[in-house]
Amino acid sequence: MPKFSWEGKNRQGEVVKGETEAPNEATVSNLLRSQGIITSKVKERGKGLDVELKMFEPKVVTKDIVVFTRQFSTMIDAGLPLVQCLDILSSQQENKTFKKILVDVKEGVESGATFADSLKKHPKVFDELFVNLVAAGEIGGILDTILNRLAAYIEKAQKLKKQVKSAMTYPTTIIGIAFVVIAVILVFVIPAFEKMFADFGGALPMPTQVVINISNFIQNYILVIIGGGVGLIFGFKKFYSTNKGRVIVDDLALKLPVMGILVRKVAVAKFTRTLGTMISSGVPILDGLDIVAKTAGNKTVEKAIYSVRQSISEGKTISEPLEKSGVFPSMVCQMIAVGEQAGAIDTMLNKIADFYDDEVDDAVGNLTAMMEPLLMLFLGTTVGGLVIAMYLPIFKLAGAAGG
Repeated sequence: MPKFSWEGKNRQGEVVKGETEAPNEATVSNLLRSQGIITSKVKERGKGLDVELKMFEPKVVTKDIVVFTRQFSTMIDAGLPLVQCLDILSSQQENKTFKKILVDVKEGVESGATFADSLKKHPKVFDELFVNLVAAGEIGGILDTILNRLAAYIEKAQKLKKQVKSAMTYPTTIIGIAFVVIAVILVFVIPAFEKMFADFGGALPMPTQVVINISNFIQNYILVIIGGGVGLIFGFKKFYSTNKGRVIVDDLALKLPVMGILVRKVAVAKFTRTLGTMISSGVPILDGLDIVAKTAGNKTVEKAIYSVRQSISEGKTISEPLEKSGVFPSMVCQMIAVGEQAGAIDTMLNKIADFYDDEVDDAVGNLTAMMEPLLMLFLGTTVGGLVIAMYLPIFKLAGAAGG
């Protein structure tokens, strides 16, 4: 039987530590709770030795979670006991990492913990939204319905993520290829032309000389340029990891001419879909807003959601602080206000989410359509400009020979 080291507080509020033999973490927590100790940390001894091996284990992807959630919902709806459902699903799970997690969840439920509490031990796979919705389903006795909603929500959230990713992949790939092509021309092709022009003698046209100077600069300082690029990326990541940095960058992202519109629409779709799902599943609105704010992914949007939470806690409406934030379009705020007045806020939020999912689709299509000619123009101007600059001396020589 494995040994667990633990840390917690006793009835007097004193911090206590110790070791206990038990089948799993949940059993340790329950045993200590019966002794009046609330644990803050429970860890199996020797687990640290497995860290390197875990790096090579397969990751749990969104598809695994969606399939599990749908199958689990069907089994619960058919009347199968919770532990039996987990036993069946864990035994047929092909992903070894996910299999271990499901076995651990099953053991937690068997030892007396709730399903939600057992899921809570694996935050990297089952986030706060998932755990809170499951908890609401357990309390309300509608776990199968909640799981169906969760699966639908995860699928739609994943689709939204893919749309944004596809909008960024195309221009990033083209620009990356363009820079590689330009770098190859400047580092390998231009020096060959420069040697040929030196043999001809005479002054070179200004565009040709500029290109040769740029080529020489890159060759002489290539390590400095690469180091500077890496430094800029590292510096940006460091800046963005700070609270102030995230606030500045996230606010700027919403104000960008074209990309900002897409970011805003994605934020609205995510906010309305998540909050609508949570409210319709019975999660208290203040708890729901707290989770939605944490998963917003944008500090400006997060701030707006927390202002909404504050407003509701003071007995006010949702729509007013949303309008004041300037993040959410007035149409969205007005529709939410109508939903509040009609007592159907969850239905209205889901309708807005459906509408904005289509809006994101259109925005991605428009962005791609607009980027194509701009990228072609960029490629044509840079690569074409380099080629012309290199052939100018040859044209000049040919003209002189013809004259």
